[in-house]
Amino acid sequence: MSQTTSGTWPVHAIKGRPDPELLQDITALATAANESDGNPPLSEQTLVNLRAADSDETTMLGFATYIPEEESGPAGDGSLAGIAVVSLDRRAQREDSRPHGVLELVVHPNYRNQGIGTALVARLQQTTDLAGLQAWSHGGHEAAAKLAERYRFTPVRELWRMRLTRDAQPRELHYELPDGVELRPFVPGQDEQAWLEVNAAAFVDHPEQGATTLNDLKARMDEDWFDPQGFLLAVRDGELLGFHWTKVHPRSGSHPALGEVYVVGVAPQAQGLGLGKALTVAGIEYLHQQGLNAIMLYVEADNEAAVALYRGLGFTRWDVDVMYGPQEKDA
Repeated sequence: MSQTTSGTWPVHAIKGRPDPELLQDITALATAANESDGNPPLSEQTLVNLRAADSDETTMLGFATYIPEEESGPAGDGSLAGIAVVSLDRRAQREDSRPHGVLELVVHPNYRNQGIGTALVARLQQTTDLAGLQAWSHGGHEAAAKLAERYRFTPVRELWRMRLTRDAQPRELHYELPDGVELRPFVPGQDEQAWLEVNAAAFVDHPEQGATTLNDLKARMDEDWFDPQGFLLAVRDGELLGFHWTKVHPRSGSHPALGEVYVVGVAPQAQGLGLGKALTVAGIEYLHQQGLNAIMLYVEADNEAAVALYRGLGFTRWDVDVMYGPQEKDA
């Protein structure tokens, strides 16, 4: 890593994917922020990109700052004070000379309000055209809003987190599948291609989910949380019509284990049959059977139909992730 000093915080440039020691530091930093804030500071796709080998589609750009009293450089000892990570889309770069990517920035809870975020973005600006980036603020923090305003970034997207608890559930949930449709678990080594095709068709307009590749799928299947029994497929005469992929977040510090409506998708030819609601309820039932009291999900704030469905099932807005993008210049 190369080093540049910005204020009192030395900023290191990370070239390529992090080595195991630096990845350990990043994981420790993300865990500390998660336990403090109650939400993960890095998106799952970013974590997948950090752990995976380099690919033709995505490359990583990162900058890190360590606690000055500690030895500079990755030590795996939790001395990382902050990090900025950019996932750059190489396909977009080939079509436009300006880089395209998503920025995520994490500052350790013990070292916030000390200029770390500013130092990291200033260093990033020396290397990358910020006008080609968008940035996530997981939890919509005030500090992130102020930093975005400083660099003339404005909100362009909201991703709600909604939560359901058994106590708040309005009634017992039941579902009926369309005629001839059955539910079965995902079978690794058999269902990957069919799922990728249905997922791409169901989320053709979604900026992240619709772009899921086989490597992305395999990376998630390698995660400790992956459970094929909780990956429910709706099939009719051997054809995959929809799915509900559930996820269980283990207990973290004072935060209890939490279920997640991870992804629900319905093939275009099966939409309008009520399959989406049936799959959602089936997944909720599965998570309840695992002994989970609380279940969460992510939904686009402007997806009125999905928000109405989830509210009807008893979900309420819990938190929000805000994506910022560069403010358009005045004509």
